[in-house]
Amino acid sequence: MKKKLNIVFLDSATIGEDVTITPISSLGEYVSYPYSPQSLIAERIKNCNVVISNKAYVGQKEIDAAPKLKLICVAATGTNNVDIPYAQSKGIQVKNVVNYSTESVAQITFMHMLNLVCNAHYFNNVVKSGEYTRGDSYTDVSRSYYELKGKKLGIIGLGNIGNRVAEIATVFGMEVAYFATSGVSHSEKYPAYKLNKLLNESDIISIHAPLNEKTKDLINFEKLNQMKRTGYIINMSRGGIINEVDLVKALNSNIIAGAAVDVYTQEPIPSNHPFFNVIDKSKLLFSPHIAWASKEARKILVEKIAENIKSL
Repeated sequence: MKKKLNIVFLDSATIGEDVTITPISSLGEYVSYPYSPQSLIAERIKNCNVVISNKAYVGQKEIDAAPKLKLICVAATGTNNVDIPYAQSKGIQVKNVVNYSTESVAQITFMHMLNLVCNAHYFNNVVKSGEYTRGDSYTDVSRSYYELKGKKLGIIGLGNIGNRVAEIATVFGMEVAYFATSGVSHSEKYPAYKLNKLLNESDIISIHAPLNEKTKDLINFEKLNQMKRTGYIINMSRGGIINEVDLVKALNSNIIAGAAVDVYTQEPIPSNHPFFNVIDKSKLLFSPHIAWASKEARKILVEKIAENIKSL
């Protein structure tokens, strides 16, 4: 019989209260913390065999403080919150969860895309402000919007999520092309473009790539300036892929028509973040890093973390 595992979840509040944690907690002695300041992580994991972290950083100091540690479970796909080489040098496994939030991220991508191209913020305000009630016309054509059909969607990063976004886009009648951040083109369904060509020709750019040395600040002011003046850009992957200061500059200079962002270099964003300096607030739509977090996706995430623990 296997020895009972000591399991610590460092930031369990990221799962939410509407999804049961039982598949994980039933696997051993389970302790959870809603969030863990960096200064407390080493103390909190010192006796555990398994540590689970969504965003809390587990580095050399924390690993050295936990001599019984066997497995680090990342409650996400991205693993940049773990010093993987050091963990492996100590014989500690690191396991993430892939393809659990594909439908969720794709759905939020299109939520933002449709809100952007349809000027949803403006039209919603026309009614709520009473302007529509005070008007003479049954409609409002003072601001136009366009159909997705016939427009070109450029996807940066054609992994599981990028592929799903591409599939949905074709249902809308969009043309799809992509840029492979790895440098290796791998799709037979959609044409692969160089980044400059993708930016030049696309009506909408949607980013679904990991953050690494190849993608950090991939989209800066120079790259944004290559887009259509009527173009939109959406980032549902990782903060830091779009240079945030440059995006504000591009929006305020009317270099592009608008943007939507779910992820940020610093999360949560500080009160003095450059994004709050966008002059026309309707040009930039936000969500608080929730594209991954449908109830269904979080349920799958918990189940797959449990599977990773069971594999020990």
